[in-house]
Formats: sequence, structure tokens, C-alpha cells
Amino acid sequence: MSSVRLRLLVLALAPLILLMPLLLLLGMTRWTADYDKLLIANVESDLRVAEQYLTRIMAGTRDDLRGIAESVEFARVRNQDGTTQALFYRNKRHELELDFLYYLQGDAAEHVAAKWPVIRRAFGGVPDSQIDIFSSQDLAVFSDDLANQARLDLIETEAAVPTNRLVEDRGMVVHAASPVAGGGVLVGGILLNRNLQFIDTINALVYLNAVTGGDRQGTATLFLDDVRVSTNVRLFEDVRALGTRVSAVVRGAVLDEGQTWLARAFVVNDWYISGYLPLIDSFGERVGMLYVGFLEAPFSAAKREAYLWMMVAFAGVLALSIPVFLWMAKGIFAPLERMTETMRRVGRGNLSARNGKISAKDEIGQVAGHLDDLLDQVQDRDRRLRAWADELNQRVEERTSELREANDKLEDTYRQLVMSEKLASIGEITAGVAHEINNPVAVIQGNVDVIRDTLGQKAQPVVTELNLIDRQVTRIEAIVGKLLKFARPTEFSDYEETVSLQPVVADCLVLVEHVLSHGGIEVATQFRDAPMVRIDPGEMQQVVINLIVNAAQAMGSDGQLNLVLGPERRDGREGVCLRVRDTGPGIPDDRAATVFDPFFTTKQGEGTGLGLSISQSLIQKAGGLITLHQPEGGGAEFRVWLPAYDAVTEAAQ
Repeated sequence: MSSVRLRLLVLALAPLILLMPLLLLLGMTRWTADYDKLLIANVESDLRVAEQYLTRIMAGTRDDLRGIAESVEFARVRNQDGTTQALFYRNKRHELELDFLYYLQGDAAEHVAAKWPVIRRAFGGVPDSQIDIFSSQDLAVFSDDLANQARLDLIETEAAVPTNRLVEDRGMVVHAASPVAGGGVLVGGILLNRNLQFIDTINALVYLNAVTGGDRQGTATLFLDDVRVSTNVRLFEDVRALGTRVSAVVRGAVLDEGQTWLARAFVVNDWYISGYLPLIDSFGERVGMLYVGFLEAPFSAAKREAYLWMMVAFAGVLALSIPVFLWMAKGIFAPLERMTETMRRVGRGNLSARNGKISAKDEIGQVAGHLDDLLDQVQDRDRRLRAWADELNQRVEERTSELREANDKLEDTYRQLVMSEKLASIGEITAGVAHEINNPVAVIQGNVDVIRDTLGQKAQPVVTELNLIDRQVTRIEAIVGKLLKFARPTEFSDYEETVSLQPVVADCLVLVEHVLSHGGIEVATQFRDAPMVRIDPGEMQQVVINLIVNAAQAMGSDGQLNLVLGPERRDGREGVCLRVRDTGPGIPDDRAATVFDPFFTTKQGEGTGLGLSISQSLIQKAGGLITLHQPEGGGAEFRVWLPAYDAVTEAAQ
């Protein structure tokens, strides 16, 4: 048996040991070539981004000068004194970040135009912007600072073209000019020597990520001829490589032959994946280069790491293959292992797990088949038990729901009983109180009348006090009347009739108009056609007025009262619903359940607290319902629902 295993192992691993290294070598060679092409394509893309930014700077400078040349402000300044013009040019130069800006006209313009093609084209009516090389004398005309900014000491650079020069004092300038209506040319420019903002912006645009640009790996440079005049390449930690020169190989390909260099190149002190683009001045000559590049070292390290990982992976695969193939040789144990896994899955709750078809026809295969049959029986019994359990749970839920409904009805009945007992007790008390109050009130009113009749004209000095007593007696009678109505509302109701609620609500608005206008409350109504209802109009008017006055008192002033009346079906019955909504502070949640209780009031010392309780009694007597809702937008909303007259008739039948 051991010899068979060895043979199987040799047969299985021979192709892996012999062919796999060859395939790995071919694959890594092809991958390396594609990887290098990808790096070159990446640096080419970076170089195009840098070129586009330089082109945008040139176009932007040209357009800025054109905007100034065509502006009304410039036309006005041209006719003013020299001091005003100088101040204007200085402000515009700072605003547009130009290093020089001047207006050229007259005889001197011909000499300058002959020297610079950019200015010559502007005199021809075409605004233009190009790269031009200014001598030290040309820069000194504008400012000694510009000449000093352009001056760079040349640093001896390995592999550069030999030279006897020690200083580069020329300046690379974005040179722009725009024609001016009425004659002359407006000329401006930006010196690129030591323009670190310009080169750092290019670097930031090109190398936004840490793959090629992080930790100073990405660099950008502007060359005048073969000299670095603006760069973020470092000689040392914080010293930029200004004044160093490009290698002779790159110079010959880019400046002499006009090619775009896309390859690895040695930059100052390290190898970079580099891109060099020749720069052409306004005379059509190659005067410099634009460079971008990123360190080659991290990518070379990545390739070496990839090679190492491939070799380690190959060794790992080889090491794992031997026990794997030995395990595969144990085919006799496969059915037992499958049965073990099946029982483990069943133990975890997966009763549908099965061994499946076993290729072996021996005793082990028969045991596996019998085990599947037993599992089928277990799963069928489990399915039936679950069905019985579901049916039992459903029945329990139904019984629980019935008990819950019965309990809710019992609680509603208990609350109604408690309220009835409370109202009955309050009714007996209020009836007795009203009787006891009415007697002394009648005596007071009678004596006041006697005083008034006895004194006659002599009662004038105290007529105000007598009238005040009359009003207070009337108020006491009104309060007593409310108490009696609350105690025995059926004794004070007049009669019921079939009415339309729309005119009743409209009449109520007329009656409380003084309350609403005094508080500056805006009323919004929305009345729709609604069926007739059966109720005493006076009682309905009392309910509506109470709700409106409560809403007005809750809002205080400058609120909005919304009245909505329309049909509404509730519990299978047609009816009419009146919604009274205010924009006041609303009713706290902890007090919302007691607003309809007798003597409940939020206006301590002002009201009796019987209005909403009486309103509820009147509406319930008519077969309706009054409820409180708390809208999300704030305020409070009371809804009064009454059944339609037809619905009442049908219910009675």
C-alpha cells in the first residue's frame, strides 16, 4: 500500500515540479514587461497633465490681459496721469499674480514688437501667449528683483554636457500680449525661474496619491535649456536642486532632436521613471524642458517582492501537495468521512443533510444508504411536529386575541361605570350647591332692586357699584346654570332636529367674532358637502363655541384657527366630522387623557373646567364622539364626529 501511495505521489507531483517553474518564469517575464509599460504609460499621462497645466497658465494669462485691455476701467485710466496709471498696473499685477505689466504704444512699440513675436502678433490684432527667454538686462528693465530671482549658480552635475558657464542669469517667462482698442498693446508676464508655487502646483496636480507621489516620490521640474530653474527635486532634505543640469543623453534626445523622453533616467541622485517634454518659445526654437517623474526604487522593490512571493507560494504549494495527495489516496475512508460530516450537519440542525450517492458498493456504502433512509424518516416526523406546533400556536394566538378583546371591553365598561358614578355624585353635589346658591343670590338681587327703587335719583353716586353687583349676580347665575346643565344635561336640552352642521358652524363664527378679532387670530375654513345629522342646534352651537373659545385662549394672539367640515365614515357608519385645530402650545401628553374630566382646566382661576366635559356629554347623547389629537406640527386638534341622520335611522331599524 505504501508503494502505491508513493507512485501516486510521484505521478501527481512530477508535472508540478518540472513544469511549474518554467511557467512561473515565463509569466513573471511577461508580467515584468507589462509592468514596465504600465509605469511608462503612467508617467506619460502625468506629463500630459503637467503640459495641460502649463498651457492653461499661458491661456489664462492671455485671457486675463485681454480682459483688462477691453475693460472700461483701463480705457478710463489711460486718459489719467502717470501716477494713477502706475497704481492701476501695480494693482492688476498683484491681482493676476503677474511679475510685470505695462502698456506699449507710440514709437517705442515698433522696436519692442520687432524683438518679440508675441507683441508683434498683438499689434496685428491677435492676443497671444508664449514661452520666451529674457536676458538679465531685459528683466532688470522691470525690476532688479526679477533679475536676481532669475540668477542661478550652476552646480556641477554628473553625466551632464560639459560647460564653462558658472551662472544662468536668463529668465524663462510666460510672455503674453493683447491688443488695445484705440491703439497700443498691453503686455504682461510671469517669471518661471524659482517659481516654486508654479512647480509645486504641477506636482500636486500630477501626484495626488501616495502610490507614485507620496513621501516626495513624485517630482516635477522646469528646465531652461538643460538647467533646472524651478524644481522640487532635492539635493538634500530641504535644499532644492536649482542650478543642476540634465544628463547629456536626455538633453540630446529632447533639446537637440525634439523627442519626448519616456523612460528611466538618473535625476540628481537617484533613478526615476521620467518624462521630458521639449518647450518651444515664440520663435519656434526649443528653449527648455518640462519634466515629471517618480522614484523607480519602490516599484523595483515591489517587483522583487512579487518574485519572492511567487517562489514562496510555489514552495508552499509543493509542500502542501504531498499530504494532500496522500490524503486523496485514502479513498476508502471517504464514505465514512462523508457520513461523519452528515451527522455533524444534522446535529447542527440541518435535517436535510444527506450522504448522497456513494460510489462504493461494499458494507460502508450500504450503511450510508440506510443512514439516509433513517434521516428521511426523522425529517418527516420533524416536519409533522412543526406543523402541529404551528397549529397549536395559531390557536393559542386566537384565544389570546379573544381574551385581549374581552379584557379591552371590560376595561372600557369599567371606565364608563366609574365616569357614570363620578358624574352622578357630582350631579347630586352640584344640584344641591346650585339650590343653596340660588336662594342667597335671589335675596341679594332683590335687595339691590329695593335699594335702587328706594334711593331713586340719590342712587347716582353708587350706580356703578350697583351695576357691578348686578353683573356679578348674573355671573353667579350663569355659573349655577352651567353646573345644573352639567349635573342634568337632559333636563336643559330643548329638542333635537335634523340639521346641517355648516350653517351652525358659520353662525358660531359670527358669535365669537369679537373674541377672534380681539386676539388677531386668523380663521381658515374648509367646508365640504356633508350629510344631515340629528342634534339639538343649541347644544351643537354650545359645543362649537366652547372649542373655538378654548382654541383662541390657548393661542393668545396672532394664531391661526383651522375649521374643517366634511363627511367621514367611521366603524362602517356614515357621518360628519368637524375638526377644530389651533396653533397654540398644545396639551402636554401627560394631561391629554384627562381633558374631558369634569373641572379639568389649564386656566386656573379663570374657568370652571366643565366646558369640555359638558361638550362630551352633549355629543355622546347625540350618538357621536369627540376626541383630542396632537398634530405633528404643534397645537391641538379636537374632532367632533356625528352619525349621519340616515345612519341613525338605519341603526334604529
